[in-house]
Amino acid sequence: MIKNLKLSIMKNAHGKLISKQTIQSAYKLLESCELCQRTCRINRLNDEKGFCGIGAKAVVSSASPHFGEESVLVGNGGSGTIFFAGCNLGCVFCQNYDISQLHHGKEVEIDDMVNMMLQLQDQGCVNINFVTPTLVVPHIIESVFLARERELTIPVVYNCGGYESIKSLQLLEGTIDIYMPDAKYLSSDSSGKYSFAQDYPDVMKSALLEMHRQVGDLEIKDGVAIRGLLVRHLVMPNDIACSNSIIDFLVNEVSGNTFVNIMEQYRPSFNAHNFPEINRPLYHHEFNKVYAYAKKQGLRLAD
Repeated sequence: MIKNLKLSIMKNAHGKLISKQTIQSAYKLLESCELCQRTCRINRLNDEKGFCGIGAKAVVSSASPHFGEESVLVGNGGSGTIFFAGCNLGCVFCQNYDISQLHHGKEVEIDDMVNMMLQLQDQGCVNINFVTPTLVVPHIIESVFLARERELTIPVVYNCGGYESIKSLQLLEGTIDIYMPDAKYLSSDSSGKYSFAQDYPDVMKSALLEMHRQVGDLEIKDGVAIRGLLVRHLVMPNDIACSNSIIDFLVNEVSGNTFVNIMEQYRPSFNAHNFPEINRPLYHHEFNKVYAYAKKQGLRLAD
């Protein structure tokens, strides 16, 4: 890990200093793991595994250009997605449960992650898109550091569930160009019942405020995002997420210029059949109501 570093300090594209000490501090969080709000307090450096099911090494399910993301992330060359296995949320309706819950993937070394990024850049991808990155913050900081040394120039995207530790986010400052969190719920009853995280609403709000502090509103150049905050919100059946309240939070507390993808693609997956109130597809009128409210409030909406 740390022993591979050649330089003690470097600057990212925006002038933020990234140091060897930053990387060491991130790995230190694994000794009694507090990378996310679950604070499992197990020693992942000894390959112990907590809620997320991931030990000392990152587990990658796939790495490839992806053309199904928001248009501002795809451009002409696709988004260079690296899917990590495991998750710090246990969403009962997860559509990627084979990766998030069953941990399908392969353990990788830091050099492997660096090579993945450079290969995706060489293939024409317009960014590196880390999916479910919360569990491997130290590995990301180190591998991006090394990849930048080897002339990685495209933006780095942190594509997460929103259940983030402020301490981890602060260590990521300067490594991440674009934060893309979910804003899943503003109902603690729903977040506890469907994602086993009753404190999710407060944690998510604090995380989004910290992300916005670091990178600001989404900046787009020639149709492609280069820096900033892009929020995703999946509209759920029966408004279990309190969608309008999430929109109000974004407008009133984050920024009225927040770029948001209001998502309609909910479908019952994984264990959703155990919960009758979400065991059905989303109705069009449910989505349309939320989308119209977000538009009325003046948010920037994804295509």
